[in-house]
Amino acid sequence: MKIAFLAPAGAMHRHDGNFGHSLHYAPLTLTTLAALVPEEIPAELTIHDETVQPIPLDLQADLVCMTVITGTASRCYRYADHFRRRGLTVVLGGVHVSMLPDEASAHADSIVTGFAEFTFPRLVRDFRQGRLQPRYQQGPDFTLEGRPLPRRDLLKGRGYITTRTLEAVRGCSFPCTFCAWPAAFGRKVYLRPVREVLAEIEAMGGNLLTFPDINLLADRDYALQLFRALVPLKKRWLGLATSSVGQDPEMLTLLQASGCQGLLIGFESITQGSQAFVNKGVNKVGEYADLMTRLHDHGILVQGCFAFGGDDEDVSVFDRTVEMVTRTRIDLPRYSILTPFPRTKLYADLEAQGRIFERDWAMYDVEHCVFRPLHMTVEELEQGITRAWETTYSLGGIARRLWPFNRRPWLGFPLNLGYKTYADRYRRFTREVMVDNSEIPGPES
Repeated sequence: MKIAFLAPAGAMHRHDGNFGHSLHYAPLTLTTLAALVPEEIPAELTIHDETVQPIPLDLQADLVCMTVITGTASRCYRYADHFRRRGLTVVLGGVHVSMLPDEASAHADSIVTGFAEFTFPRLVRDFRQGRLQPRYQQGPDFTLEGRPLPRRDLLKGRGYITTRTLEAVRGCSFPCTFCAWPAAFGRKVYLRPVREVLAEIEAMGGNLLTFPDINLLADRDYALQLFRALVPLKKRWLGLATSSVGQDPEMLTLLQASGCQGLLIGFESITQGSQAFVNKGVNKVGEYADLMTRLHDHGILVQGCFAFGGDDEDVSVFDRTVEMVTRTRIDLPRYSILTPFPRTKLYADLEAQGRIFERDWAMYDVEHCVFRPLHMTVEELEQGITRAWETTYSLGGIARRLWPFNRRPWLGFPLNLGYKTYADRYRRFTREVMVDNSEIPGPES
């Protein structure tokens, strides 16, 4: 039996888009699913991640398993319809499918909602026995304990900055109104046994690790236990956290001792009103400068993420954000546009106000505007974020932030040059480009 695991990508993030090799780390979804194929079933497995390689239209597989996020949903459905017309069996899962299962079902032979660790092995067995069910749903007994190691050997390794990604914490309990995660999976936080995390680190080797968990510090006691266990391993690692880390001296000290090189932090906005708009009370705008100083003093680089378009913001927000980013020396700024994902409170609120105008999911990639802002036009929002990208990642903008104080030049400068390429190509990705999936044959072909 042949099983193909597919991760289609939006135009900006595709292998031929503007998100280059230096900005990609290997995702865990497909390698984890591959590891869940029951050992007693002889299967030839392949992974096709469109961020690093094309997905072959003449794909040969008995079972096609595709992961779907909102920004790729339109493309995923186009692929799914194409493969089903060819007689292949298609399974869809992922965050978008969990939010809109009925929509996804129209394009699949079967769908998986929730987390797939327990349901996917049963799905493969059912397919093998000719009794595939139309839907598989996560049960209440889910746990991260005892999960097999991801099949990293199936990845095209040269396409990623690292394939050494691993999971320790799944979930986040914060009530941010824009976040798709709780809308799809709820707000429960799942913790993987520290001993299993360490065993995986030992098995995969290497010196630089990435934890893509959406909030590695979601459980403070667990985080302290994990980081203490990492200290003697002398590894270097990257992860995600919230701005609250700056108020925890013990955590900062242990982050440094455990080998933390950098953290992604969702600053969201430079206005406190915008924090209230998206219900992210953990962020205190007035403390951002002190937070950056504390993190830099502990040798930790910061990827600071900002989402433009909140109801408290006007056209001045772009230049003011760039100024703050430069002044506080945020190592790797990343800008996005506030995006109302389906089933989120933000979506419900904006829909009730009649402000959502875009219905093609391809535009929900957090870099394009899909709703009408309150204090600026759609055009002003999209022009403003473009200017912020280009100003921040001009050579002068990079130098003003990083030179001469960057603590991790081997990491900070290559990543900034990668984002410079991203910024330089940003204007190319118009709506016409984003929604064009015509290279995938449709029913008229």
